[in-house]
Amino acid sequence: MSAIGNHAIEQLTSRNRDREEGLSVSREVIRLSANAIRAVHRADFDEAARLIGSAESRLQDSEHIRADSPLIYNAGFMNDARKEFTEANITLAVISGNDIPSAEDLGIDPPAYLNGMAEVIGELRRYILDGLRKDSIGRCEELMEVMDEIYGVLVTVDFPEAVTGGLRHTTDAMRAVLERTRGDLTIALRQRALEAQLTAWREWSDRR
Repeated sequence: MSAIGNHAIEQLTSRNRDREEGLSVSREVIRLSANAIRAVHRADFDEAARLIGSAESRLQDSEHIRADSPLIYNAGFMNDARKEFTEANITLAVISGNDIPSAEDLGIDPPAYLNGMAEVIGELRRYILDGLRKDSIGRCEELMEVMDEIYGVLVTVDFPEAVTGGLRHTTDAMRAVLERTRGDLTIALRQRALEAQLTAWREWSDRR
């Protein structure tokens, strides 16, 4: 019995060590990813890429947990880190005009990847609203199309929530974000068109 108990303690000690490491990595990756997204919104793409690189290194440092402690690797806090890492990568790619990396490119499992992709819709809304406030709508329609494409991918994923990590709930929330953004952009474009017509009318009237 003593040997059995000691063996169990050794396994639990190892699992607890992996958990502590996973918590540390998760916190750091989430922080780095959030800072990378903020850098993207400042158009500081080099800084965003640097922060994402640091986050990637931390995830790689904890990769051994996948084999050593699968329960820890698939715990919520580790999935959150991979989701935030995905969100940072896709946000940078879309706004900087580069190709969107795949789940395989990032080494991220599909549920975390898809949930991270869903969160990008919120970041694109933020970018579009910033553009509207600055009266700079050059890319707003293009990014609105990207939001539509992302949502179009998400709604095709029809699996139980336990398999997708709650993707359906996230997708439903992003649908509301998408529709609000579409409404805001439509109003802004119509107002801009009206202002252009009024300006043209005034110029025509002044020439008469």
